[in-house]
Amino acid sequence: MPLLVAPALATGSLAAHQQPHLPVRPGLALRPWRDDDAPAVRAAFDCPAIQRWHVRRLDSDDEARSWTAQWAGRWRDETAASWAIVDADDRPVGQVGLRDVLLTEASAQVSYWVVPAARGRGIATEALLALTRWSLTQAGLHRLALEHSTANAASCRVAARAGFTEEGVARGSVRHADGWHDMHRHARLATG
Repeated sequence: MPLLVAPALATGSLAAHQQPHLPVRPGLALRPWRDDDAPAVRAAFDCPAIQRWHVRRLDSDDEARSWTAQWAGRWRDETAASWAIVDADDRPVGQVGLRDVLLTEASAQVSYWVVPAARGRGIATEALLALTRWSLTQAGLHRLALEHSTANAASCRVAARAGFTEEGVARGSVRHADGWHDMHRHARLATG
């Protein structure tokens, strides 16, 4: 069935290029995940807060390697992308990424988390800002959206500080280990 409007971004808009390394600030950058990041990812997913809000855990080194390895294919398929937030020593301290990429609509969902030792220093906000700038300018996306549980005040602060406008609450829309959660919605547009 043909579309009545042209796709906002052509197929290949992302995959025609290598996933970029993005500067955040001195001593902090975004880079694609590597296989040797698997131990850091497994340790991050051992954090109860990451498990709570992302509803996942990793039970083995093989699962962690599969998690890091998936991103190259998802970039090629133009369905998602994830970056390691790395410190000056190139050690992962968090993740920021695009999910549910729709080139036809030039839109994506964003996600982020940081390890406990990196929290409270603005790292998630700065990483989200760097990804947002690249996504809305160089990648050509029109809309970035995010959702977090209304019980996750820290994620809400990150979204607000990164300029994501509140759009409302989706009642009972995501199930966590403790039951259904209302999800707070935010978004940013390339047009402001």
